[in-house]
Amino acid sequence: MDKKYFLAIDIGASSGRHILGSFNDGKIELEEVYRFKNGAITENGSLVWDIKGLFNSIVEGLIECKKLGKIPCSIGIDTWGVDYALLDKEDNLIGNVFSYRDSRTQDVIDEVYSIISESELYEKTGIQKQVFNTIFQLYADKKSGKLEKAETFLMVPDYLNFLLTGVKKNEYTNASTTGMLNAKTREWDFDIIEKLGLKKSLFKNLYQPCSVVGELLPEIREKVGFNATVYLPATHDTASAVMAVPENGDTPLYISSGTWSLIGIETKNEITSDEANRAGYSNEGGFNKTVRFLKNIMGLWMIQNIKKEYNDKYSFSDFVIEAKKTGKFESLLDVNDNSFFAPKSMIEAVKDYCRKTNQKVPETVGEIVLCVYQSLAKGYKEAVINVEKISGKKFETINIVGGGCQNKMLNELTAEWTGKKVVTGPIEATAVGNLVAQMIANGEIKDLYSAREIIKKSFDIETIG
Repeated sequence: MDKKYFLAIDIGASSGRHILGSFNDGKIELEEVYRFKNGAITENGSLVWDIKGLFNSIVEGLIECKKLGKIPCSIGIDTWGVDYALLDKEDNLIGNVFSYRDSRTQDVIDEVYSIISESELYEKTGIQKQVFNTIFQLYADKKSGKLEKAETFLMVPDYLNFLLTGVKKNEYTNASTTGMLNAKTREWDFDIIEKLGLKKSLFKNLYQPCSVVGELLPEIREKVGFNATVYLPATHDTASAVMAVPENGDTPLYISSGTWSLIGIETKNEITSDEANRAGYSNEGGFNKTVRFLKNIMGLWMIQNIKKEYNDKYSFSDFVIEAKKTGKFESLLDVNDNSFFAPKSMIEAVKDYCRKTNQKVPETVGEIVLCVYQSLAKGYKEAVINVEKISGKKFETINIVGGGCQNKMLNELTAEWTGKKVVTGPIEATAVGNLVAQMIANGEIKDLYSAREIIKKSFDIETIG
């Protein structure tokens, strides 16, 4: 019997990849077949996504599957959250798809909060205030006139699905990052939408992971040489990554480690208390309408930028070697300080922060990197203390998934700072979660509980502490 392939198209803020998944002897096997670069570009002074380039890369990866003779029966796309496309009545894209790192929302936040207070918005949506939240982006679009011709609102993966299939569907986990879903009902909060003067008609029915989107459009089939069914995984990359956490406990504690570090728990009920708001926690959607109660921490974005500033002279492994040579460095950062969000120079931002806080300024590569790693671990510790206090639950283990779990030094620092046992893997957690949703939809796996048991057997899972 021919092997059955499923394809996860996992697109992050800096790169994307096509990963085929299949079963062999009761285990999930992965094969990366295509990788491509991503990144915000500057156009007319704004930071935007090259959405056409992204879609062309998706198609190129499908062509690669055909060349290899490994035709997927199904396809699922996941990306980051908050960003979206607006279409007119002819389904043409209106303007650009802005990047969440663009500064256009800065001037509208106070205006939004004059209409609906910050505390009320949090109580309703459970989404933490972030300058890039979709709700602020859309309000900026309203003020600029961009919404006037808009007939359809699609999050980035929804729009890419539309380009593949011609079918428009809004998926729940990504929509949950907008700040416009009601935390209790898990549906659009039209009270908020109406108060802000946004078009209700833009926000269509929400679909859950495992829903069918449709088959490839005829012109796409012709280009790639095959047909396949496109499914909705958990299209928000962190929601997919959390599905791959290899723990079947009631509320697993996790860090999805990549450009961002997302630390939190998977739970059945939202937590929208003042305490949760003050501590900086959000309630985002998960598989089976669960809630990812989590906090965004700046993450390896800082290290990625430092690497670029050294013109990629050092690999990530080299950074660890240099940090270990340093031994000790006492200065610590608040990694969520706004100065690290989009600085012209991350190295200078780190040094400036130390100067401003009267700490020793790191000078060598090792000191700079160690300062960041220790500060990340400190941020994790604070987040764990808060999540235990707010949820009323104690955790013995932190599950670290995603590309960042390969950094043994950061894992060891995390175990040291938090006092928890650290379990790492799978590395390709987002793609694994994406594939698992497709496999459940196709009847290959019974449910998420079964999937997590299979994940434990399929991938290298390491324990520290």
